[in-house]
Amino acid sequence: MRVFVTGATGFIGSATVQQLLSAGHKVLGLARSEAAAKSLIAAGAAAHRGDLEDLESLRSGAAASDGVVHTGFIHDFSKFAANCETDRRAIEALGAALAGSARPLIVTSGTGILSDRPATEESVPSAGTNVIPRIASERAAAAVAARGVRVSVVRLPPSVHGDGDHGFVPLLIGMARDRQASAYVGDGENRWPAVHRLDAAQLFRLALEKGAAGARYHGVAEEGVAFRDIAGVIGRRLNVPVISKSVEDAPAHFGWFAHFAALNNPSSSQRTRELLGWQPQQAGLIADLDRPRYFEA
Repeated sequence: MRVFVTGATGFIGSATVQQLLSAGHKVLGLARSEAAAKSLIAAGAAAHRGDLEDLESLRSGAAASDGVVHTGFIHDFSKFAANCETDRRAIEALGAALAGSARPLIVTSGTGILSDRPATEESVPSAGTNVIPRIASERAAAAVAARGVRVSVVRLPPSVHGDGDHGFVPLLIGMARDRQASAYVGDGENRWPAVHRLDAAQLFRLALEKGAAGARYHGVAEEGVAFRDIAGVIGRRLNVPVISKSVEDAPAHFGWFAHFAALNNPSSSQRTRELLGWQPQQAGLIADLDRPRYFEA
């Protein structure tokens, strides 16, 4: 297949590009800069200039391809709601180019929008006023499905880890270094699901090749890692105390990240493994975190 990949030079997208190329697919990667375009070409892919806010670039890239893997997202959490709205529009633009065909569209979402314990592939976000903005991605997927697009959703956990990680775990390390304490909320038994970026990349390929229209898949290698264990490794590696923060005091330590620090989101991927034959093989979160690489200043 000729696959259009958004976020193609990002942390997860770049691994997905390599996974697709290794499986014999051709890749057209979205590139928002000349440097990104050169990186894609060096990796063996073709480059398509544009970005997530350039809807015409998304439509034309999708139209020129046999399928789309949408891993792109603007990771500026100070504008989280606005970026989720950008994602909604991007998904609708991609879907418009694929409507009425059998060409697959793989959309990225997050297990964090789910309230079930543990969350499964059949879980859906609860309706109500206190809805996590990322639900916009799944609502957009449903909207394009209603227009005849063969769309499926891959939900990723809060922690996608591995070499090159610049997400939540490095953020926690930075906080602990700055505040000279590694913290958790309450008893720290709230659990984060996790997956290595290389395992996530394999899942995106499998969803593209074997996924069913309307299906939801969970890119979860570990159902739930206690947040206190994450904080413990960080504290030991930085030689700073590991402390508990009450729910009331957490925002003073974590800032906007307090919600995620308290998130209890155990999630299952049993059905995904059964349906797609996905078998994660990379190191787990704690083993991956407990290496000097994460703590090099």
